Amino acid sequence: MITLTDFMVVSAVLFCTGLFIIVSKKNAIQILIGIELMLNAAILNLVAFGKYDRVNNSGQIFALFAIILAAATTAVALAIILNVYKQYKTINPDQIKDLKD
Repeated sequence: MITLTDFMVVSAVLFCTGLFIIVSKKNAIQILIGIELMLNAAILNLVAFGKYDRVNNSGQIFALFAIILAAATTAVALAIILNVYKQYKTINPDQIKDLKD
């Protein structure tokens, strides 16, 4: 049987992988993927705690709202990345100097 600790270990691995991707990559799309991995780790925690809480399903409900917000955020972020690429012809955040200051 899978225990709560198993869920927490998988969630920690997902979160650390997402953090590593954010720190190490120079591409806006890859940074967005890292953020999504970290968000999925948080959603996994919500669902895992909700599974082991027999009183109510608040973990699953919060996870559903988090998934909906993540989808909306991803759509907005991809639209911003496409507009930045259209104007600057790159998605490398270090090469876009006009957005600073």
